[in-house]
Amino acid sequence: MLIRHDPHNELACQKREELAPLLGHDLPADLCLVLGGDGFMLRTIHELGDAHTYLGVNCGRLGFLLNALDETDSLLLRMRDLSRWHVIQAPRLAAEVTAPSGEVVADLALNDLYVERASGQTAHLRVSLDGQVVVKRLVCDGLIAATALGSTAYATAAGGVACHPSLPLLQLVAINPHIPRLRPVALPLGARVDVEVLDAHRRPARVVCDGRDLGAAARITVLGGQRPVRLAWLAGHDPTSTLIKKLLHA
Repeated sequence: MLIRHDPHNELACQKREELAPLLGHDLPADLCLVLGGDGFMLRTIHELGDAHTYLGVNCGRLGFLLNALDETDSLLLRMRDLSRWHVIQAPRLAAEVTAPSGEVVADLALNDLYVERASGQTAHLRVSLDGQVVVKRLVCDGLIAATALGSTAYATAAGGVACHPSLPLLQLVAINPHIPRLRPVALPLGARVDVEVLDAHRRPARVVCDGRDLGAAARITVLGGQRPVRLAWLAGHDPTSTLIKKLLHA
């Protein structure tokens, strides 16, 4: 079992000191306990990969990916009640980004990835779905591809639909589309999205994957439903209630 905590989060540091001496061998060997916020959870999963079951404890703000923070004794009781854990297989997006130089970078996103303009000019993007060009020239600030789990983040802020995390889909949301006024669209989980940055040298764009800057892009390929990650929620965690709270307080 591993414990990862955000060293820049005072509450996470405090909880690690409280919990570490009390955790025994009655928890799954592949467990990674993550103390921090959603961003720290995403960074931890990126670093460690899909070999672990991730149980996050919210020491940040909303904590959509995480369990609520209780008093230490209550949290330990909930953690040891393994029969009431709910473990989901959260699919990721696989991205292959080709830079204007021809260099190729691959990465995975649990929440979302997006291509955005990298200058004062709008981005011009050609968008294909499953090999078919659907928008020849999208004039916009960028384009977001999000999983259902990540739909409540940037995608919702840009006008997309907040989705329940159990839904098997890939959502595309244009960022400030000018021409055409592309509406958000939900695609099957295994969809393939290809984006070509038109006039890439004059209208540069970059790709960001779960908050990580992948640099300048000329072409991007996104595949949904790739290499799922196991996320554990404890007894009392209700994704539907968390989703509604997000919508009410957005």
